[in-house]
Amino acid sequence: MKVVLQACHANHPAAQPGTPSALRDINVAVGSGEHVAIIGPSGAGKTTLLQVMACALQPSAGTVQLDGIRPWELGSRTLQGVRRRLFLAPQVPPLPPRQRVVTAVLAGLLPDMGLWHSLKSLVYPNHIGVADAALAQFDLDDKLFERVDRLSGGERQRVGLARLVASSAALLLVDEPLSALDPERARQALLSLRHTAQNRGATLVATLHHVDMALAHFARIVGLRDGELVFDLPASQVTPALLQGLYASRLDELAGLAPAIDFASPAHAHAHATMPCR
Repeated sequence: MKVVLQACHANHPAAQPGTPSALRDINVAVGSGEHVAIIGPSGAGKTTLLQVMACALQPSAGTVQLDGIRPWELGSRTLQGVRRRLFLAPQVPPLPPRQRVVTAVLAGLLPDMGLWHSLKSLVYPNHIGVADAALAQFDLDDKLFERVDRLSGGERQRVGLARLVASSAALLLVDEPLSALDPERARQALLSLRHTAQNRGATLVATLHHVDMALAHFARIVGLRDGELVFDLPASQVTPALLQGLYASRLDELAGLAPAIDFASPAHAHAHATMPCR
């Protein structure tokens, strides 16, 4: 699915009157099947941008197009049809505590089910093999029939990602999928997401605090700060100097840099580096 945002402004849903827009004059085009990472300091507008792409938040100005369709010009029923083709995975997945993991994962199939099959699956889950295969990608297949409230925070986050894998969405929007994962689990999660997107030809857009992971796993990086687009570049062109400028007001979020990289040194002003973000 191709996504095009033109001159988009958007307000945070919980913003008070008079609060500056969370997004200002955003122009971004993501091609069908492309994989893009969005980075930037806390409060940059990354989550809001994903919500606009997911048709969960209507921009206050500008236009959104999904495969050439302007969803906000459609009737509610047709808009729901467009939304069925995408999947938005929030940072904290909405998993009912007493729900079984198998049911939580198979919720990714609900857009393709009728009402009767949806209700029936709550009691007698169908497609258990789909859930098992999705969980196996995140080393969670042994938790298939576990209750959600017995999982750790990282396991719940991976169950939310397995739900995305089980879906048939053509646009995969993932918000901070690594926040509760250790480095090895984080690497595994990104590989699984990219593999899933590539196999089905889906478009993948992920917001990441982990700058090193973004540079290592995504060919294209979008940098946001204060609701504005700072850069939109191939990962190979994202230099330490650009990252320092992007995080200028929140350099603490770029803690843990490799000792060999000195931002203050002109010799490294245009060198590419992999940098973990706290």
